[in-house]
Amino acid sequence: MIKKIAIIGGGNLGSAIAKGLKNAKKPFEGEIAVTRRRVHLIKSLEQDGIIVGKDNVEATKNADIVVLAVKPYQLKDILDEISPYFLEKTILISLAAGVDSLQISEMAGGRKGIFRVMPNTAISIGESMTCVSAFQSTEEQDQIINGLFEPVGVVQFIPEELMASATVLAACGIAYALRFIRAATQGGVEIGFGSELALRIASQTVKGAAELIIQDKSHPEAEIDKVTTPRGITISGLNEMEHQGFSSALIKGVLTSFEKIENAGKKK
Repeated sequence: MIKKIAIIGGGNLGSAIAKGLKNAKKPFEGEIAVTRRRVHLIKSLEQDGIIVGKDNVEATKNADIVVLAVKPYQLKDILDEISPYFLEKTILISLAAGVDSLQISEMAGGRKGIFRVMPNTAISIGESMTCVSAFQSTEEQDQIINGLFEPVGVVQFIPEELMASATVLAACGIAYALRFIRAATQGGVEIGFGSELALRIASQTVKGAAELIIQDKSHPEAEIDKVTTPRGITISGLNEMEHQGFSSALIKGVLTSFEKIENAGKKK
């Protein structure tokens, strides 16, 4: 039974995970401790019953799970600091992009049972797409990690070599989707809506489109075909977007993010 989780690094993602776990439909009932050097920036987490502080060692003591929500270049120093305080059963989770599990294991003194996890910030409202890779873990540890993140979204175990791709498609991807919503909202203002109403319509429309794919397990083009008619307004708009490079720009953006994360990994 997991009684304590320590999240080392209370930035946007670390804080979102803490909030998501506490506010899930099936909330984590144990202790969650989050650390950050500038503690005042995470004081609001206390409203959700989360312990905040700046002492990484104190947070790590007796933790069943330690989440490393820090920058890749900080990993070694952090692990040097907290590794002596791990329990034998402590499961280590890294959110750091571009640092593989073998490297993390070596930094942690050859530790096994390491997971690289990439959620996105929608974890704070229980709607994350969380990709997970496991390194020298047991089946029981895999089940623990799955059970931890399942209440806050969808969990998908993947080979570690796909973690960089998962970072781009799931974690960066939420920003791409939000940029589409913002652009659609601006278009809505151009055609007569106030900004708040345009945002509401655009947001719900994107949510509905995603649910069509998720619930019906259909292909996007099949759903597009249902709303495009010969000489209709929808196909005219879609064709103009394609003429302006809509799909190619999005694909190029995904590839650019991927190339950057790959190059960052090669520099180490």
